[in-house]
Amino acid sequence: MTAAAIRRLALATILMAGSTVAGGNAARAADTYLVDPIHSSISFMISHQKISNIHGRFNNFSGKITINSDDPTKSSFALSIPVESIDTNNTKRDEHLRAPDYFNVKQFPTMTFQSTKVKPVDGGFEVTGDLTLHGVTKPISFTLKGGDKVVEFPKGIKRIGLTSTFSIVRSDFGVNAELGGLGDEIPITVGIEAAK
Repeated sequence: MTAAAIRRLALATILMAGSTVAGGNAARAADTYLVDPIHSSISFMISHQKISNIHGRFNNFSGKITINSDDPTKSSFALSIPVESIDTNNTKRDEHLRAPDYFNVKQFPTMTFQSTKVKPVDGGFEVTGDLTLHGVTKPISFTLKGGDKVVEFPKGIKRIGLTSTFSIVRSDFGVNAELGGLGDEIPITVGIEAAK
């Protein structure tokens, strides 16, 4: 084979490789979704005098989810919650919770979460990240279930769903009011639908 023929063969091989990368065999880019608050919920409960639980929720929140199917460790999860949107189905109690001795929403208006480490597990992700509440940032970890099924609704809008239940200790974040009568450990349930 002549030198010219070898050069032509090498060029053809390079072009074919480039064509493959540009086509369907290329690694898929990560998919980014925005949290749909209309079809999502963030709720909690707190023990009251150790005889019952008071339930509540946050009515407003936003977030961004990036799912990297080829390398799930490069996925990320972020959430922002205006604390003023707290709702325990009692106006006077909600006003008290917004006050300085509880959440102090004027000084600390937003609760945020940003993932720092993601690990794939059976049926979802093990997520570690920074939770900022009441001006204090602490690492938390929890399991998110879902994220692998994509549906289209309405037409042209792709959606995923994720759920999790975990607990935080409110005194870790400086929310110490009435620890005798109200629980310190707060179970939280998150149901997220996010759209692309």
